[in-house]
Amino acid sequence: MPLTFTAPPRSICLLRLSALGDVSHVLPMVRQLQQQWPETKISWIIGSLEAEMIDGLTNIELIIYNKKSGKAGRQQLKRQLAERNFDLLLMMQVALRASLISRWIKAPLKLGFDRRRARDFQWLFSNRKIAAQSQQHVLDGFFGFLTTLGIPAQAPQWHLPLPTEAIEFAQQRLPENQPILIINACSSNRSRNFRNWSADRYAQVAQHAHQHGMKVVLSGSPHPIEIEMAAEIQNSSSVPIINLVGKTRIKQLLAVLARASVVISPDTGPAHMANALGTPVIGLYASSNPKRTGPYNALPWCVNRYPDALKKYLNKTESEVRWGQRVRHPEAMLLIQVKEVTEKLDALLAWQAQT
Repeated sequence: MPLTFTAPPRSICLLRLSALGDVSHVLPMVRQLQQQWPETKISWIIGSLEAEMIDGLTNIELIIYNKKSGKAGRQQLKRQLAERNFDLLLMMQVALRASLISRWIKAPLKLGFDRRRARDFQWLFSNRKIAAQSQQHVLDGFFGFLTTLGIPAQAPQWHLPLPTEAIEFAQQRLPENQPILIINACSSNRSRNFRNWSADRYAQVAQHAHQHGMKVVLSGSPHPIEIEMAAEIQNSSSVPIINLVGKTRIKQLLAVLARASVVISPDTGPAHMANALGTPVIGLYASSNPKRTGPYNALPWCVNRYPDALKKYLNKTESEVRWGQRVRHPEAMLLIQVKEVTEKLDALLAWQAQT
């Protein structure tokens, strides 16, 4: 049942620490909350990198918590919250770390996920739950909080702030009158989630894009896995590539993604950041289900071999596995063929030429 308010809450605390992709999925809900209740003060407890991504949002207090700060960071956050009181807490992360933090937040209403989705015992820490739903995209799941608050969901809007410095950074490093393909090739937790495609196949896609007259750019974080992948792609490629992997801060990366004609990426934060900026994304999916975690406005452009991976490595169909089940096999992403990706790129470029 929706919650009923005689007046909008005076203050809301939103608890969603990470990660970049999920924070980008939360942002449209926050935008609509601001539109519906413009006088409500919103405080967002968020991770440090994620805070950098959304820095510049108006009328939002960011309470930054760095999970790498250990006990000292937890104690500092606890002290920050000790004298605070909120009308409502939105518990939008099911990780146990976030649920433990929720104990320090004083609010009479603590709204979390329904019992089925409230993993890591989140249901023990909330006193109200959003309605149960099945087989939703992550973003739509976050919109369930709006529905429970009695706010009808509208089409998602992001409006990520881009500072002038970041825009100038992208202008200085990317060509102005040439279509740009950005390859964000890698998730840095490759060893655990097996989300990444192969360097030689990315290089073949780069060659194809070059033949279309596109400038190919590599983006990514300074994590050693991503640095290594970028080097492998360049070494396997016969066309010039601009390598910005590890050379951008988060706002600069946003500005780079905003200038792209197309982004190609597996299930990583930058894929969702590009989507939030309105840049078309060709998502590469085999180890995870794009219907749940794909770039929200670009799902038709995804290469989806998830059903094939389920069948080959788990001998299951989509209807036989838990929603969100991953295929944790190191060869799952190799089910995606170069031709599938270049055909999506050709179709997307043709569509752009007509619009």
